[in-house]
Amino acid sequence: MVSRPGMCPHAAWLQGVTGMAVIDADAHVIETERTWEFVDPAMERYKPMIVRRVDGHDPEKEFWVIDGQLRAKGHGNVSYTTPKESRELLDVQARLRHMDELGVDIQVLYPSMLQWLTDNPEVEAAMWRSYNRWMAEVWAQGEGRLRWVCRLPLGTMEDAVTELRFAKAHGACGIFLRSVEGDRLPCNPYFFPLYEEASALDVPICVHASLANRTMLDLFSQDGDNGNFMKFKVSVFSVCHSLVMSNVPASFPRLRFGFIETSAQWVPYVANEIAKRFAWKGRGANPAERILRDNHMYVACEITDDMPYVLKYAGEDNLVMGTDYGHADTSAELMALQELRARTDIPPGVADRILDENARALYGL
Repeated sequence: MVSRPGMCPHAAWLQGVTGMAVIDADAHVIETERTWEFVDPAMERYKPMIVRRVDGHDPEKEFWVIDGQLRAKGHGNVSYTTPKESRELLDVQARLRHMDELGVDIQVLYPSMLQWLTDNPEVEAAMWRSYNRWMAEVWAQGEGRLRWVCRLPLGTMEDAVTELRFAKAHGACGIFLRSVEGDRLPCNPYFFPLYEEASALDVPICVHASLANRTMLDLFSQDGDNGNFMKFKVSVFSVCHSLVMSNVPASFPRLRFGFIETSAQWVPYVANEIAKRFAWKGRGANPAERILRDNHMYVACEITDDMPYVLKYAGEDNLVMGTDYGHADTSAELMALQELRARTDIPPGVADRILDENARALYGL
């Protein structure tokens, strides 16, 4: 087979040629008005709209109006090193061309609206159904290179399961779950019917940096960092701890879990805490070095992580890596995947596994 003109060196893998792929396990899309064009006409009143400042202080600043309230629209976390038509998926082919330039074969797409938006489950249900159909359209144009993590109407598990089946059939390779969903943690039995269906469909649960509880958002936002570490980092790796301590992975042995955009520096600490607590509670041995493997969990590492130390506890088979494409926060590094291959403190084969085999295993690619 002949490679496409301009194809990155690794992209031949997509055409069935033997070789390692480069998979960006955490890339983003920036939601636009196009995202909501698929809202059911019966739910038109729930369709988000954009308003812009007109007082002259910051004429470029925009807000979403969701459920009658203003919500921030990507303020401070949009990477202008990524082309607008690519990060907003206004031009899918432009996104693919940029991936070629970056040497990336496949991106797994996550949303950018990560926080609490409304207490009305009907509003979120209308939004997420539209989001999924937008992503299905992108996937259909993406030549198999743009996979995505779906958002589900979690107000009822029956609706969530129905929507998951649609998403799986249209290119979704994961389920987006926030670290706190209203007044429920991911270990709550409320989610178990979803976990059953996800297991049957071979779709992982992906807990991305996020938080959807208004009280917690307000509480954590008091510090000089606007609470971002507690809101979007600690809340996520705490889910790993709570899932294992609640025996959720053991109850769903075919279900994989991903923890995305929190680095992997926390893995040794949390793994040791789990091991100690198992022993303290008389629940038998649970070696820290096997916590991720035994609970079919994957963690997105970052280029600044102390990789030899992290690998001691995470193992070589349970780390993936993303670039945070489209964002400009502390996890964003557009060339992270290439930088991983250049590191001299880990064997080249380990980098290959992180960028290819492990990502494929997590997302079922």
